[in-house]
Amino acid sequence: MELSLRRLRMLRELHLRGTVTAVAAALHYSPSGISQQLAQLERDVGARLVERHGRRLLLTDLGLVLAEHAEQILGSVDRATMALEQAQNGVTARLTAGVWASVASSLVPQALSSLAVRYPGIEVRTVELDPEQTAGAVKDGTLDFSFVIDYSVTPVTWDPNLTRTVIAVERLHAAVPTGMIPSETVRLAQLADYPWILARESDHFGHAVRIACHQKGFDPRIVHTVAEQPTALAMAAGGLGVTLVSDLALELIPDGVDIIALEEPVMRTVSIAYRTTPTRRPSLDLVINAIRTAAAEKGLAIGSAPVSSGSAPES
Repeated sequence: MELSLRRLRMLRELHLRGTVTAVAAALHYSPSGISQQLAQLERDVGARLVERHGRRLLLTDLGLVLAEHAEQILGSVDRATMALEQAQNGVTARLTAGVWASVASSLVPQALSSLAVRYPGIEVRTVELDPEQTAGAVKDGTLDFSFVIDYSVTPVTWDPNLTRTVIAVERLHAAVPTGMIPSETVRLAQLADYPWILARESDHFGHAVRIACHQKGFDPRIVHTVAEQPTALAMAAGGLGVTLVSDLALELIPDGVDIIALEEPVMRTVSIAYRTTPTRRPSLDLVINAIRTAAAEKGLAIGSAPVSSGSAPES
């Protein structure tokens, strides 16, 4: 029996992601190509490895056994590859990244800790900026890359000098004082009569929330204008009003705040933006992969291919 590393990687990704579509996006294949390769792996093994349960594919007992060994095999291959690269041409680099509060407190620590173990020669420094400033700082060379956001209700036009790689998709949730809304879901329009805590309209987040509310037939009554999401959450915890919060910011939720799902979700994508060049720095690829892995482990991964600045993000 000869086992293909490519097919083992597909099986491992299926175990992690649950759908052929998600595996295809992660590994740069078509969904039909993934299905064909998994079917061939079953023929190679001579046994069923996956079973369909609704929209998801789950591994059989034999599939789980093989996936466990695939993790070890692929890990060994990765370590061997890394050892060769370091022996031939060690990866050393210093990169500066633009961040904001929610990614700095959630994705960045996990990604950089993992990166430091595997590639200690790569140093990533971070600069906290307003999300509106980060793309410009990449374009002018102040930053090597930055996190950028794009809201479903207010898609932005991207600079052709920048390329972006989508790493996560988030939902926005209602954040309200504890006990104010005793339900698990709420329509955005139901928040029309409450006082709001929100960023300025010139802020991407503040503008997107205003647009989302306007589309539902009301303009939020903003009582407190704040610059940072942690400030808004602290004020909500004090009973001063309601706001919206993204998935990544859920780790910042203080006591006294209830998180309630919106029945009509407002979505946003989080991407890495970097200057468009004929050849991308290997160190940047490694950093992006570490960040994408951190997003995947939080259940927020989407897409995996670079996206040109003028294009919509891939899903």
